[in-house]
Amino acid sequence: MAKGSRSNGRLTGGLHVRTPRVGFDEVPRHWLAGSAAATHLANGVNLLFPAGERFFVRSVRHYLPYLERDPANAGLAARVRGFFGQEGRHAQAHERFFETLRAQGYPIDGFLARYERVAYGLIEKASPPALRLATTVALEHFTAILAEDALSDDSAAGLAAAHPAMRALLEWHAVEEIEHKSVAFDVLTVVNPSYLLRLAGLAMATATLGAFWVAGTRALLRHDGLSWRDFVADMDRLQEASEATKGKAPEPLLQRVFLRGIRAYLRPGFHPDDLDQRELAAAALARLEAAGIVPPAEAA
Repeated sequence: MAKGSRSNGRLTGGLHVRTPRVGFDEVPRHWLAGSAAATHLANGVNLLFPAGERFFVRSVRHYLPYLERDPANAGLAARVRGFFGQEGRHAQAHERFFETLRAQGYPIDGFLARYERVAYGLIEKASPPALRLATTVALEHFTAILAEDALSDDSAAGLAAAHPAMRALLEWHAVEEIEHKSVAFDVLTVVNPSYLLRLAGLAMATATLGAFWVAGTRALLRHDGLSWRDFVADMDRLQEASEATKGKAPEPLLQRVFLRGIRAYLRPGFHPDDLDQRELAAAALARLEAAGIVPPAEAA
C-alpha cells in the first residue's frame, strides 16, 4: 500500500475522504440571503457538480495506470486515489440536495439530461484524453478560486447569509477542493506538460463552465417566473446592501473568479499551489469539525 494510504479508504495520499453530516429537508427555496437571484446563481453551478466531478475522475483515471508503472509516481498515484474519493463524495452530497430541489417543484431533470448529453455525450466523447485532462485541470483551478471566494466572502450574498445546511455543504466542498486542487495539474505535468495543451484546456473549461452555469441559472429563474432582467436587478440590490453594511461592494463574480483565474493560469510557470489557501481552508475545517459536520482528522 502506498505511503499515506489507509485500508479503510478514509485517508489516501494525505487526502481525507469525509462524509458530511448534513440534511437538506429544512432548506427553503431561496436559501441564500433570501434572494431568488443569489440562490439560483448558486444552484445553477450546484447542478453541474455531480456529473462534472465524475468527468474529472474519468479524465484523471485514464492516466492512473501510467502513473502506477513508475515507482517515482507512487505518491502522486496515492493522491489521485484520494482525489477520486473526495470527488465521489461531493457528487453524492450534491445529488442528495437535488432531491430537495425536486421536492420544491424545480424541474431540474430536463436541464440535467440536456447538460449531460451535450457535455459528456458529445463534447467529452469528441475530445482526446489529453484535452479532457487539460480541461479538468483548468476546471479544478476555477473550482479552487470559487472555493476561496466562498470561504472568504462576507458580502450580503456570501455564505454567512446561507441556510446552515447549505453553508455546511459548500464549506465542506470548498475545503476539499482546496486540499486536492493540484492533483490533476500534477498528473498533467507528468503525462503532457505542454503549455499549449494547458491553454486549450483553459479555453474549453471557460466556455463550457460559463455556458452551462448560465443555462442552469436561467432554467431555475424561469421556473420562478423571473427574467434575466429581474436577476440583474436583484443582484444589484444585494450589491447595494453589501456596500451599505460593509462599506464596499464585492467585485462581480466574472472578475472575482473567471478573470482572476485566467490571469493566474496564463502565467507559463503557474502552479495551483502558488495561491496559498491553506489557512482559509483550515479555519473552515475547524468550524466544521467543531460543529460535528465532519469528524476530526484523528477520528477519521
